[in-house]
Amino acid sequence: MSSHQAHGMGTDPVEPDWAPLTDAEVTAVVGPARVVWRSPRPLSAAAVVERDGRRLFVKRHHATVRTLAGLAEEHAFLRHLRERGAPVVEVLDATARGEWTYEVHSTGVGTDLYRDALSWSPFRSAAHARAAGEALARLHLAAEGFDAPRRQVQPLVASFTVFAADDPRAALDRYVGERPELADGLREFPWREDTDRVLVPLYEGLAPHLPELLPLWTHNDWHASNLLWDADGRVSTVLDFGMSDRTTAVHDLATAIERNAVQWLRPGYPVREADVTALVDGYQCVRPLAPAEAAALPELLPLVHAEFALSELGYFHGVTRSAENTRLAYEYCVGHAEWFAGDDGGRLLDVVAHAAGTERG
Repeated sequence: MSSHQAHGMGTDPVEPDWAPLTDAEVTAVVGPARVVWRSPRPLSAAAVVERDGRRLFVKRHHATVRTLAGLAEEHAFLRHLRERGAPVVEVLDATARGEWTYEVHSTGVGTDLYRDALSWSPFRSAAHARAAGEALARLHLAAEGFDAPRRQVQPLVASFTVFAADDPRAALDRYVGERPELADGLREFPWREDTDRVLVPLYEGLAPHLPELLPLWTHNDWHASNLLWDADGRVSTVLDFGMSDRTTAVHDLATAIERNAVQWLRPGYPVREADVTALVDGYQCVRPLAPAEAAALPELLPLVHAEFALSELGYFHGVTRSAENTRLAYEYCVGHAEWFAGDDGGRLLDVVAHAAGTERG
């Protein structure tokens, strides 16, 4: 058993799916180096390493998850952002060795205040939420002009295709048909029935606003643990673009709310309403939402997780082969959407609409 523990699908640490990086392994990738910190994030193996007095970030993926071509998509986005002055890490190298794909980045500037935080854990303060909103808006402004197409089909990408389509049922069929591991994993679940029962009714509220949502490459995992912070509580570096894709700005903002403001791993799913307001206010002070974006935000929020949950399901079923995590990914897809139909979810949507300067229909 490894002494290194990873985040699981709950609150308890678990044995990692991927063996932790070793000094010998990172030395083979970057030259003589030693591991100084290993990330607990679960979907790859990653570490901060020290080489010649400089710290680097090394991440290892299995080739079934990321190829060099798959990494090149997000790395091109990172380079565009850096050229536009966005505070993102620098891509230093990417290489393939046998069944593994490695990427090497700078470690960024600032303090990693949330590096051990689980997904869906909250900001330390509403001030941090506001700063994160401001930083997200600045990132979106920097992303303008990056016109690459959507990413190729691969696991663990937070796309926006199914519920951006005119016919989400047909789009979902295409999405599943392009991903054999997902299609096989879904055989155990009533996914068509749940789509009609839960997801399509939510889509109907979003659909009128879709034609006016402009495409934009976005981060898609805007959580406090993917941000570094300066001494004044501002975001100084943005990390981890592994889930990035061509979606829309409001999709990314909805993701930020879903990731940080609802504590999905705690009983009753507590909501940090003040953080929601601060996050959206911070965003709008830098990049005000267009009327269609403001109207779409509360309608998109209950669906924003769905495609990534499906991507996770295919990963857990076809790559790590965990029946339990496959089941949890399906519950994530359907159950989180169902929650928004209840009183607590409805109240959150009202808070989001108010913060965006609109009203729910």
